[in-house]
Amino acid sequence: MPNFISDVLKDLEIKEVNLSNLTFILPSKRAGVFLRNEIATNASKTIFAPSIISIEEFVEELSQLKKISNTELLFEFYSVYKSQTPIEQIESFETFSKWARMLLQDFNEVDRYLIEPKSIFKYLSDIKDINHWALEKNQTPLITNYLAFWKRLFTYYSSLVDVLIKKGKAYQGLIYREAVESLESYIQLNENDHHVFLGFNALNNSESLIIQELLQSGLASVYWDIDELFLNNTKHDAGYFIRQHKNMWTYLKSKPFQWSHKHYSEQKNMSVIGIPKNVGQAKYVGEILSTLKSQKGHLNNTAVVLGDETLLLPVLNSLPDTVEALNITMGFPLKSIPLASLFDQLFLLHKDGKSSFYYKDVIAILSHSFIRSLFIDNHKDFGQIIIDFINENNLVNIDYKKLLKLAPQLETILTLLFKPWSNNPSEALHNCLRVILEIKAFLVKNKKENLLALEYLYRFNEVFNTLTTLNSKYKHIISISALYSVYNELLSFETLDFKGEPLKGLQIMGMLESRVLDFETVIITSVNEGILPSGKSNNSFIPYDVKLENKLPTYKEKDAVYTYHFYRLIQRSKNVFILYNTEPDVINGGEKSRFITQLEVEGIHNIQHKIITPITPKIFQELMSISKTDDVISTLKSLSKKGLSPSSLTNYIRNPLDFYYQKILGIKEVDDVEETVAANTLGTVVHNTLEDLYKPFENAILNVDLIKNMTQKVENTVQHHFKNIYKDGDITKGKNLIIYEIAKRYVTNFLNEELKDLEQGNRIKIIEVEADLSVNLNIDTLDFPVTLKGKVDRIDEYNGTLRIIDYKTGKVEQSQVEVVDWDIICTDYKKYSKSFQVLMYAYMLHLQTPFKQNVEAGIISFKNLSSGFLKFGKKEKPGSRNKNTNIDVEVLNNFENELKKLILEIYNPNIDFIEKEIE
Repeated sequence: MPNFISDVLKDLEIKEVNLSNLTFILPSKRAGVFLRNEIATNASKTIFAPSIISIEEFVEELSQLKKISNTELLFEFYSVYKSQTPIEQIESFETFSKWARMLLQDFNEVDRYLIEPKSIFKYLSDIKDINHWALEKNQTPLITNYLAFWKRLFTYYSSLVDVLIKKGKAYQGLIYREAVESLESYIQLNENDHHVFLGFNALNNSESLIIQELLQSGLASVYWDIDELFLNNTKHDAGYFIRQHKNMWTYLKSKPFQWSHKHYSEQKNMSVIGIPKNVGQAKYVGEILSTLKSQKGHLNNTAVVLGDETLLLPVLNSLPDTVEALNITMGFPLKSIPLASLFDQLFLLHKDGKSSFYYKDVIAILSHSFIRSLFIDNHKDFGQIIIDFINENNLVNIDYKKLLKLAPQLETILTLLFKPWSNNPSEALHNCLRVILEIKAFLVKNKKENLLALEYLYRFNEVFNTLTTLNSKYKHIISISALYSVYNELLSFETLDFKGEPLKGLQIMGMLESRVLDFETVIITSVNEGILPSGKSNNSFIPYDVKLENKLPTYKEKDAVYTYHFYRLIQRSKNVFILYNTEPDVINGGEKSRFITQLEVEGIHNIQHKIITPITPKIFQELMSISKTDDVISTLKSLSKKGLSPSSLTNYIRNPLDFYYQKILGIKEVDDVEETVAANTLGTVVHNTLEDLYKPFENAILNVDLIKNMTQKVENTVQHHFKNIYKDGDITKGKNLIIYEIAKRYVTNFLNEELKDLEQGNRIKIIEVEADLSVNLNIDTLDFPVTLKGKVDRIDEYNGTLRIIDYKTGKVEQSQVEVVDWDIICTDYKKYSKSFQVLMYAYMLHLQTPFKQNVEAGIISFKNLSSGFLKFGKKEKPGSRNKNTNIDVEVLNNFENELKKLILEIYNPNIDFIEKEIE
């Protein structure tokens, strides 16, 4: 296929130009690699390679200034800012950095477009004066300082320029301005050199002036790459800039224009494909490449151009195995590398200067993939030991000293990670660099498997070394918070560069990297409004109308830049795949780009439209079923010896699968830190408190004085049990303090109800508190006994009636301890679980010692204390007020029948554990 670079070389060959004497100047270094390869491929004899440089390298050579990094420029600017600002108005470096980058960008634009700085900054200051009534006598200090800031803009600019020039350094815009100043002397010293500019489109005033001067002096040629369709259509933004150059440059008015062509109108296979979400686009790129691979050699002239460069990783993960050679032009942002999250967590841990740390932050660092291995010593995982200690002791906050006691062998790494940084940026940087060295020392033990991770470490080592050097030189960073802010800024610009075969196989690049290059097959992703083009954005102190007045670029020009790149990319291609996101998004996506609409309106190409939707299989919810193998039956028999409790049986009724997981597989709930006191913890505290208060009075008759004496012990007893169960959890504030007070209130209210009963003349005798029950149940069809076990909260005698009482800290209603139909007591968990539990306690007590008196069983609900003792009752029919509350032989026999059915079902090898849908 034809390409722009080969066309230029053919033209130079026809003109019999000696390539060795030329200096080729291109928009990017990337294009230079392809130009050099094209020269080598087409050369018929051995020649010296010409000089091939990017426009930025050429301008830097002209200016004789070295480009300063963005981060160092920020530090230099802060020094200037401090020297030119009244001391009482100087902001911290952290605050300054938030607006200074935008102002530096404006300085850059003013210089690149050769705007007179004094006049434009005076203009801005005058605008602010008008907007804020500068002549008003009674201005607030805030307005006065604000207007003074705008008046100092030119002072900041000129002082910064002076400082940089003296040091032989400059930012890009200043390099351009100085290059223009040095152009005349350059022309005089290089009269015999010839420069070839190719592939340019949007030029700033500096570039435009430099190229024009070299053209007028006969030291240059320029090759444009524009289709006639775009050049002649005054409304088409793809030709916006080149039309301006053609119409306004004196040189081009008298010389032939090189070149316009008609490649865009040639037949193309063009597809516009809407795909939901970014990951969907990445996956579909892989599908397209899979089909292309079947066509021999296609990937050698194929480019994937990412409109949204954050798609790089998903696209790489979606590439088919058949992609043999690959070259990635763009860099991978360091902030997206796994190692970045480690330092993020470290900064977040230390930036507030606290001596103790939130447990989740500590666990996040200990669990980090780059750190976990450093905590293994002599095959012992101290990281997990620390995490387990935090969970078991309910530590919401933990300090460095406590961590050190848990793993004194690992003092070095614990000190680097968790010893407070004391708001000292130098110490923070030192520790981060030491952490990198510790990780490196571990990874080099198995270097071959950790090459990529070591590359990550190297790049982050560079970042922290840069920050260390700048901070030691300028001393502007005086807090961890400021350091974190600058670190984040630096990380947003830094990338991890990939190495690949630049001229073979599949090319993956951003839109700007495609300049000058041509490909037979092009896949462009994220062609949505807000991405291609990027739309209106004004990160500038200079208002839109002032930019128009001074011919500075606005969003209109930025859109035109991307329009040119988009159309230039597809003008020579044969196969074009344009992908866009169909899903609405808060920031972007959902609306296809105007570029797609423009392609449709032009009507030049036959465009195939597709909407791709992922195949969504119809999933029928299937309840799991676990068959009872010999091993399961064996475990069940072992369980029968240990004992089946009411809670385990009600768990089976609720969902047999949960019973299987907990009792057969032995799976327990994850032990985690309980930040807020859980309901079961509250229940345990209340139960244990009542046990402590009543245990000494077993087999004793209660009286008023005993209860009053118990009331005085409530606070200390509740506090003791919270300490014992909630460990080091804090109950002195927030929700936990409220729950602590609720626990005291529950116990106190219960004792008050007990006191009322006694004062009314009722006789209460405590038989047993927290009574452990264990009985054997013989079932004829089973060849082994089944043990039933449980713990009854309280057994007492109330006016001669034996009561079996279960405490509940949750709310229980009377209807929940009543039975109408025995057949469903072992199947309806929601309705009958409370009845089943109290009846099972009564049944076990009866098996131990048959009842010889009236017996009642029921629940005392601490959230429903006013209802008193909620007795179990058997009703003949729903809604009936008549019920039998006495646990007699008939009740126990009926319950026994249903209990045996339930146990036989559990032990029946032909009945699987079948999952229930839980409401």
